[in-house]
Parts: sequence; structure tokens; C-alpha cells
Amino acid sequence: MGANAQTEVPTFTAAQVLTADQMNNSARTGVPVFATTVTRDAAFGGAGEKTLAQGQLCYLESTNVVQYYNGSAWATLAPTTSAVVQVQSTFLGTDFTTTSTSYVDVTGLSVSITPTSASNKVLVLCGAALSAGAGRGNLQLVRGSTDIAISTGFATSNQTSAAAESNYMSQYVGIAFLDSPATTSATTYKFKLKADAGTTARINSQAGATAHGNVSTITVMEVLP
Repeated sequence: MGANAQTEVPTFTAAQVLTADQMNNSARTGVPVFATTVTRDAAFGGAGEKTLAQGQLCYLESTNVVQYYNGSAWATLAPTTSAVVQVQSTFLGTDFTTTSTSYVDVTGLSVSITPTSASNKVLVLCGAALSAGAGRGNLQLVRGSTDIAISTGFATSNQTSAAAESNYMSQYVGIAFLDSPATTSATTYKFKLKADAGTTARINSQAGATAHGNVSTITVMEVLP
């Protein structure tokens, strides 16, 4: 937490003592400074704290942006010279296998991001090395518990699904998707995997090749709309 960061925005009452530190903090910053969106949200509406209202400004140290409250949500005011507000990424260099015929989380292949504004987008760039043996392995890209990048062309199809059927090869599945999570809460993006009955689905490895492997990644970027 920086020297100017606050954890509350106080409201003063009649005859209350106003300290030099409180005056100095206001004079130094001009607007409230918070370490993260979590401390920002906790600073308003409590006992002795200002009620959050339309027009309120703040500065976030975690992403170096200025925000304003529009009456229903926080929106990013600046900087606007760069479309990318923040970047989070994960890297999986080990293998993951499953024989489940229902989708399960791929351990180690998930990343969390906390958007600074509910109106901002999240650009998801990801790739996974998928392999299976006698049947197929199928992947889905998920936000929280919701499948994203869904195909509307076929009733039972999901365009983030892929199939691979080879003991000695991996199919690299790459996906780029601009998501609209519409939240300022921590949001997790991940891959889920399932196998056809009687086979093993694999990430980063192949059943018949043990001398080498692959890597898989997920990178998420909060971008201005």
C-alpha cells in the first residue's frame, strides 16, 4: 500500500476533532487513493464514512487509473491513451489427464482478474496442447462456471470445444475471445476438459510419447471499451 492510500473516506460531524494527518492526506491527493478495488469498495457507506454517490472520484494504485462513480458502477476515467488496463497470465508446463466423461477443471490452467470497471472488456488469449488416445478429448473455455464463446449455429455445439485423437501427437487449441464480464469482482477464466468413454484426455502430454511434452497458457487483459 502506497503512502497516500486510504482505507476509508470519513464524514466529519459537528465538534469532531480534525487531525493534521487527515488534512494532509486530503491535501496531498485531491481524490481518495486506494490500493485495490477491494479497499475502494470497503471505504464507503460504513459508520463514519461517506455515502458513495454519483460523481465520486478515486485513484487505484493496483492499476494506476482514475475512476468515477456514475451512480451504479465505477468507470475508468483515465488513462485513455492505452486500451490495456491490466494483464494477468498463467502458464502450465506439467501434464494433466482425465478419464471423466463430464467436464472437469484443468488443474493449474486458470487465471483470475479483477476488472476496475464493470463497463470494461476482458480479452482472453489462450492455448492448450490437447491429446487423447482411442477416443476424443474435448476442451471448453469457461468464465467462472459459464461457458463463453458459444457457437449459435448448432444446437449442441460449442465452438470452444475441440477434439484430438492420437497417441503420439497433441493438437494445439488456440482461442481469442473478447469477453464482457460486467463486474468489478474477481473473475476466473479457465479450461475444462472431458474424455470420450474408454479413453484418457491429456493436456501437455501424449500417451505414446514420454520423452517430450508441451505447454499451455491463458492470458487475460482488461481493456477499455
